[in-house]
Amino acid sequence: MGRTGLRPATSADRELCYRLHRAAMHDYVEAIWGWNEAEQRDYHQRSFDPAGTRIITVDGRDVGVLIVDYRPHEIYLGRIELHPDHHNRGIGSLIIRQLLHEAATRCQPVVLDVLSVNSRAYRLYHRLGFQEVGRHGKNGLKIRLRAEPRIP
Repeated sequence: MGRTGLRPATSADRELCYRLHRAAMHDYVEAIWGWNEAEQRDYHQRSFDPAGTRIITVDGRDVGVLIVDYRPHEIYLGRIELHPDHHNRGIGSLIIRQLLHEAATRCQPVVLDVLSVNSRAYRLYHRLGFQEVGRHGKNGLKIRLRAEPRIP
């Protein structure tokens, strides 16, 4: 796996984050809505917030994006996206386990939404202790998952 870490994003990471998003999510977005490059880029330009974004690194290389929203009663995992070249190496599991440990120290659950077409991510979350608590969006295209705090 290599040495995995997180670094704060800066405004200079805008394009990197977009490229990582496209590499990680293109097929899933395409399957549901169809991928429109201009719309996706415009949405990213408007919503990119370096203050709330961390870059996942492996051996000093930028390989993914992590966005976590610390809410009053829960931790919301807004986005974890890894470049496909770095899938199946335990990187996502490591980052999520670290977040689950942090949540346990705060006595808060971790909540996230996963696209129903992303069965790979759904299986990962399930293995890490998340349970389905609902579906939302048109035709239930988003699955809400929740992991209760557990002291390791």
